[in-house]
Amino acid sequence: MLPEVTLNISGNRFKVTYRLSGFGADVRQIAQEMCVEQTIEFPSDLVADDDIRRCIIGQIEDIAPINDADHFVTLSFAEEVAGGEFPQFFNVIFGNTSLRPNIRVERLELSENLAARFKGPRFGRQGFRELLGVHDQPIFSTALKPIGLSAKQLAKQAYDYALGEMDMIKDDHGLANQSFAPFRERVMACLDAINDASGKTGRRTLYAPCLSASANQMFDDAHFVKECGAGAVLIAPGLVGFNVMKALADDETFGLPILCHPAMLGSFTASPQNGMSHYFTFGQLPRLTGADITIFTNVGGRFSFTKEQCLDIKAATDSPMQNIKSCFPSPGGGMTYDNVPLIVEMYGRDVVYLIGGALYKRGPSLSDNCRELRETVAAHLQ
Repeated sequence: MLPEVTLNISGNRFKVTYRLSGFGADVRQIAQEMCVEQTIEFPSDLVADDDIRRCIIGQIEDIAPINDADHFVTLSFAEEVAGGEFPQFFNVIFGNTSLRPNIRVERLELSENLAARFKGPRFGRQGFRELLGVHDQPIFSTALKPIGLSAKQLAKQAYDYALGEMDMIKDDHGLANQSFAPFRERVMACLDAINDASGKTGRRTLYAPCLSASANQMFDDAHFVKECGAGAVLIAPGLVGFNVMKALADDETFGLPILCHPAMLGSFTASPQNGMSHYFTFGQLPRLTGADITIFTNVGGRFSFTKEQCLDIKAATDSPMQNIKSCFPSPGGGMTYDNVPLIVEMYGRDVVYLIGGALYKRGPSLSDNCRELRETVAAHLQ
């Protein structure tokens, strides 16, 4: 038996709701095991009746049946267990328990004090609108692609997009530091082209280069693109880490909007019984770690997200999270002109339209195709 421990604990707790599938009458036992596994990871029968048992070990708040075998289970944890650091906070949510089958994170409820430790999106929806000067309309975005084009060819593509009055142009997430379009050469060439086109249209177009270097290079690259005049950056936290994205979002010397790309995150959400929900993975988690825009694959594209899952993501981008600002949903993944009515129905005006290859397929002039997209969306909104 361990000696009794007395701690200075605030009593503030955050809650995580899980879906437990197939456990039936054993669900309370599994939930209790999770309370221990996610905190002390130590035989609970060796813990005295002290503050470790009363406060540190997770607590079962609610068990709600879905059917005879499946349940929603809400656990709470002392905010002190998170230690004020995101990796440990994430660890408490789903560290070792992620190794067990048939358990899925559904959503998070922050305590007020814990939420105050997270800055969330620097701009959020309203701040990003003010930055662009687009106040009551959807925001239009596209991607530079494919891999294999030279920096000069990608810059020409960026020029045509900006001439077509796209609000934002991002790198495709696969554009890194390849020899045929080196990162710094590409960034400078694309910015020059976009600035040239914006001078002719009188509209501001933001460029968001993709940051995907090694950890010790990421922040150098981030400040380089800012000094060059980039208006935002693209990060894939499934590849580089949510903690890296959060650190950049919190960096007062950086201060640009961040687009969160979903690469690798599909492995979190592919199973309805395991991993994490779409609501949490593409909504709450990016917001918490500083994304101003969260990109995901919309129903009707080339991926398998359902309408319900996409609407869950949309809800999570704007659901109450204490001081954490709302972020923009950005559905993509094979969007076409034919998808416009569905996107208008689902997202209205508070959305970043992300359309790539379809702009090339529409006709010979990228600029004209961009303008047609804006006009098509405007007509459906009316």
